Amino acid sequence: MLPNTLLSRLLGIYTAQFGEPACVVKAPGRINFLGEHTDYNLGYVMPAAIDKAIYIAIGSRADNRIELLSADFNDTYSGRIDELTHSEKSWPNYLLGVVQQLQQHQLYPSGFNAVILSDLPVGAGLSSSAALECAGLLALDQLCNFHLPTLTMVTMAQAAENSFIGLQCGIMDPFASMFGKNNELIKLNCSNLDYTYLPFHFPDVEMVLLDTGVKHSLAGSEYNLRREECLAGLEKIQQKFPLVPFLSAATMEQVNLSIPADTIIYRRCAYVVQENSRLLAAAENLKNQDIISFGQKMYATHAGLRDLYAVSCPEADFLVKEAQLSNQVMGARMMGGGFGGCTLNLISAVEVASFIESITQQYQHQFNRNLVSYRVKLSAGASVITE
Repeated sequence: MLPNTLLSRLLGIYTAQFGEPACVVKAPGRINFLGEHTDYNLGYVMPAAIDKAIYIAIGSRADNRIELLSADFNDTYSGRIDELTHSEKSWPNYLLGVVQQLQQHQLYPSGFNAVILSDLPVGAGLSSSAALECAGLLALDQLCNFHLPTLTMVTMAQAAENSFIGLQCGIMDPFASMFGKNNELIKLNCSNLDYTYLPFHFPDVEMVLLDTGVKHSLAGSEYNLRREECLAGLEKIQQKFPLVPFLSAATMEQVNLSIPADTIIYRRCAYVVQENSRLLAAAENLKNQDIISFGQKMYATHAGLRDLYAVSCPEADFLVKEAQLSNQVMGARMMGGGFGGCTLNLISAVEVASFIESITQQYQHQFNRNLVSYRVKLSAGASVITE
C-alpha cells in the first residue's frame, strides 16, 4: 500500500471513529547493517531508518480516557490516563509505556484518542515496537506542545521498552527511528551517543529483506539472558582489567586472558568485541565505496550471531547460506535481536527479481513455507505529516 493511500485510510478510520484528528505522525522501522547486540554493551552500531513506518492519528479528549484503535489488528483498547495498568493485549502497552515515561518526567498528557496504522511488518526484526513508541511520543509531544528534544524522546522510548515492556534493549532502535536520513547510515557510539552519518550511495545495489516467517518475541526469548551473560563476562574482565568500562571497549586479548575459552560467557564476549571492531572496519569500507568488503563483513556478522551469540534460527541460516552461494548478493545476515525475523541482503539491482524468485522457490522447498520479501530504501526519521 502506498503511503498516501495508507494515510487516506488512516484519516478515514480516525474521522469515522473520533472526528477530526489534531495531527498525524509517522515513525519508521529500521534495518541494521552491523553492530547487532552491541548497543546495550555500549559499542558501535550502524542502523538506518527505512521507508516502512507506523502512522498515528491523534486527538485530545475532554476526559482522562485513552482510546486506542489498531487498524492492523482490528482491535481497540480503553483505559484511563491517570490509572495506567498493563494490558493483556500486547500492542497497547507500547503506547502506555511512553505515557508513563512522560508522567515520570512531570509531563501530563490529557486524555486522547489515537488510531494506529502501519506498513511495517511486526515481528520481522525491523523494530516495529520502537517505531510505535517513537510515533506515540512524537504524537503526544505535538498534541500537548511539550517541545521535547529529539534525543529526549529517544531515551524515553528506550526507557519505556525497558521498564514497561520488560525488554532490556539498547538505544539503537529508537535512535534510528528518530534520527534517520535519506540514503544515510548512522554510525552511533552507544557509550556517549556521538554519531555521524555515512552516505550509502550505491545505485547498482538494492536492499532486500527476506522474512523467515518466524515471529520473534524478544521479551519472552533469551534476549535478556544474553545481556546478563555479557554483564557476567564484563565482571570477569574487570577483575583482571579494572579500567575496562564496558564490554565493547575490551580487546580480544583481554577476553582471552579473563575468561575460559570453552565457556558460553567467552563466546558471547568474543562476539561482541569482534563485532565492534568489524563495524569500525566496515565504516572505512563505506568511506572508500568498497561495497564488496562491506558485504563480506555482513556475512561475518551473521556467522558470529549464529555460532558465538546463538541468536539465529535454521531459516535465517538457510537464507544467508544461499545468499552467500549466489554471485548476485554482496552481503547478507540475520537482522534484529534474533530468533526469527528477516535477513538483510545487498543485491545487484539488475538481479533482484531473479534472486527473489529463486530464493522463494528454494525456501518453499526447504521449509514448506512462503517467503515474503521487502525491497526497502533508506528513509528520514520520525516526522509530523499533518497538523
